[in-house]
Amino acid sequence: MNYFVGIDIGGTNVEIGILNAQGDILGKESIKTESKKGAEDTFNRIWNKTKELAEKLKIKVEDIEAIGLGIPGPVVNNSVVKIAANFSWNNDFPAKDLMEKVTGKPVKVGNDVKVIALGETLFGAGKGYKNSITIPIGTGIAAGIIIDGKILEGAGGAAGEFGHVVVNKEGYKCGCGLTGCLETYCSATGIVREGRRRLELDKNNALYEVIGGDLEKLEAKHIFDLAKKGDKFSSEIVDFFCEKLAEGVGMLLNIINPEIIIFTGGVARAGEIITDGVKKYLPKYALGMTMENLIFTFGKLEEEAGIKGAAALVMNK
Repeated sequence: MNYFVGIDIGGTNVEIGILNAQGDILGKESIKTESKKGAEDTFNRIWNKTKELAEKLKIKVEDIEAIGLGIPGPVVNNSVVKIAANFSWNNDFPAKDLMEKVTGKPVKVGNDVKVIALGETLFGAGKGYKNSITIPIGTGIAAGIIIDGKILEGAGGAAGEFGHVVVNKEGYKCGCGLTGCLETYCSATGIVREGRRRLELDKNNALYEVIGGDLEKLEAKHIFDLAKKGDKFSSEIVDFFCEKLAEGVGMLLNIINPEIIIFTGGVARAGEIITDGVKKYLPKYALGMTMENLIFTFGKLEEEAGIKGAAALVMNK
């Protein structure tokens, strides 16, 4: 029997899973990334933990067919991480070559957002659709784009970075170097920033009371929870967030014309308040024909998305 390994490398933690040929996770483990110790140290510890997991599952290491690796940053040719911003490693980091050297197994590497999209396509909410866009909303925002069943990579691995489309040239400076990016509005960071800005002008509201007047304690969840209860102040912040998101999604619809949009990530847990808000404003930004029969939904894989998506790289031949 053949098995596959899915590895989701984050800035803080690495999630490791062993899957069967049907895409079921048979077991998973987690280790600290500790990138400052060097990439070789991290990759060796990943492989050692994988072998421990295989032994626990009574799986022979020789029965592991291939390894998929999800990692933040643009990835070229399922091999090289162009910008390893979240790690203490150099850019143009040869992740595939190093992992193959450490494990002796075939390896494919993918951008973390793109592998989540691939995972949702094979095993989750996107199953059965040829053209889909998966949008994780968390600290940032990006899009994993599937066209005719294949992930869109782009020449330098940067396809889908719609979080860095400029929606307000007089807006906030973004970490990418541009000004007024969608990500500065449509992310956990963005909605909290907007909430704090409004709270500085108006303290007579339920949101200010919930955080005890300490703006540093404000989280996206506070805003969405109160908006769902009908709080006017918080609802206006969510409304602003949703219109900006509709602007970004509208651009994607006009270019890609997908069958389904899948929201995932921490902010997406707010649920239908986001999809309802986006649908409300979308006609201002998208061609009518791109909205016909368009489905909005939420990812099904949740915390397993990174593992299943990474494994999908080597299972989706």
